[in-house]
Amino acid sequence: MSIGKNRNVTDIFGKLFKNQIFIPLAAMFILLLFNLVADPSFFKITMGYNSAGNPVLSGYLMTILDNGSELAILAIGMTLVTAASGGQDISVGAAIAIAGSTLLRALCGTNTRPDTLRMPIFVAFIISCLVAMAFGAFNGALVSIFKIQPMVATLILYTAGRSIAAWINNNELPIISEPKFGYYGGFIPGIPIPTPFFIAAAMVVIITLVLKFTNLGLYTQAVGINESSSRLNGLNPVFIKWLTFVILGACVAVAALIKVSRLSSINYSVIAKDIEMDAILAVALGGNALGGGKFNMASSIIGAFVIQMLTTTLFKFQVPSDALPAYKAVVVILLVVFSAPVVRDKMSQIIKKMNSRKGAV
Repeated sequence: MSIGKNRNVTDIFGKLFKNQIFIPLAAMFILLLFNLVADPSFFKITMGYNSAGNPVLSGYLMTILDNGSELAILAIGMTLVTAASGGQDISVGAAIAIAGSTLLRALCGTNTRPDTLRMPIFVAFIISCLVAMAFGAFNGALVSIFKIQPMVATLILYTAGRSIAAWINNNELPIISEPKFGYYGGFIPGIPIPTPFFIAAAMVVIITLVLKFTNLGLYTQAVGINESSSRLNGLNPVFIKWLTFVILGACVAVAALIKVSRLSSINYSVIAKDIEMDAILAVALGGNALGGGKFNMASSIIGAFVIQMLTTTLFKFQVPSDALPAYKAVVVILLVVFSAPVVRDKMSQIIKKMNSRKGAV
């Protein structure tokens, strides 16, 4: 009876370990456990008031929920790009600068300190979204039509993007005084939970419905696994790859709205700096093959919050900002290695051997 129970437990653990979502969940659990042991105040959430006098929740967990939301939005688009093209878009941060600068130009015009907005925020966002999707289409064309490796193709915008963003507003820094504009990156009066969380939740619902009721996920994986075979089966790999970059452009526009709304202004050289690396790490931590093919969107989204939890934990323990990338790199390398399919397969084989030995006994 004891042997049978042990075998069942081992089998359950083996199946759980094979599941792609296991690694990001395990990483989140380890970080939570570490913070619980090191300093339980990590989990403390308090009710306070923001500068406008509205009640808001604050604490490390709320910071993770807040900042992790925009990273989760980017992880959605990055996952699709990675799955279809077998590469990553490293121009995401620069594209956010462009989309944010476009948004401010649409709202402010040539007046950097407007008393009233030139158009509704939603209309300005649509303009910003179209611009971000256009740059995404540009990257997608280089990758899908001209067959340029994604990281090399997006290096163009990565290099020139922030200069383009500064040019859009004549290298000036517009400031918006309209309080409602700050709601998107802050709090809606009467709701103590950060607005970016609701925006991210809406994006997750949209992509879930798209993947459920369309063939986008299936076609993306098919192209990523074998482009030639997908073409022989009637798919258009060029269009599918291009489309994933356009979708990433839409995600960039949403993240730009949140980023610019936080300060009601923009800093071209600092905004979303290195965020593309965190987005790529979220995809990798989710167990998705960086060479393209099969993906799990839920794992990428959880991976985004794990990356943010790691960043918040390092800041909490007063790791110097210039040393932060080094600490993060060491931890992320370990997490990504353990999430690699080769490592998971090896661990599964070890578990099978343990089962067979127990069975023999």
